[in-house]
Amino acid sequence: MGEHGSAQRSADDAVTELYAVHWQPLVRLAWLLLHDAGEAEEVVQDAFIALHAHWSGLRDPSAAAAYLRRAVVNRSRSALRHRGVEQRWAASVRGGPEDPNARTGASAEDSAVADLSRESLLAALNRLPTRQREVLVLRYYLDLAEAQIADALEISPGSVKTHASRGLAALRTGTEWT
Repeated sequence: MGEHGSAQRSADDAVTELYAVHWQPLVRLAWLLLHDAGEAEEVVQDAFIALHAHWSGLRDPSAAAAYLRRAVVNRSRSALRHRGVEQRWAASVRGGPEDPNARTGASAEDSAVADLSRESLLAALNRLPTRQREVLVLRYYLDLAEAQIADALEISPGSVKTHASRGLAALRTGTEWT
């Protein structure tokens, strides 16, 4: 087995170990940002595939978990942007209340989420601006430190503090900060 073969084996082993430890928490993180289980799993799967593909170029393999968190957050943002484009396009082509394709009620997924005991918290989080929601989810769900959150979101630690403070204030008062 040549040098390339051993590097591939190393990537396989390393990503397999990371997958075993981080798959479920990353899917939960993505779900909290996307509110769609299938899309959350796809985002995480894509992050692991990208990590494996670029393993040999990783400067610090010990930072792979942080890389995965950052990739999941960024891919979730992209998915939300894409969803918004799709929704705007769908709204522009709908013919009104008589349109047979118009949505008439909550989806099965929306109804199931509505039954959760944490419904009000999820709804409040969802009303927050994206950055505040991301900071609070990373801090209180994944229990990351400010520096880890700053790294995952590619912002300064001071911005993490600001977004956390504003997000918490908005949750306490029921208002939104921008």
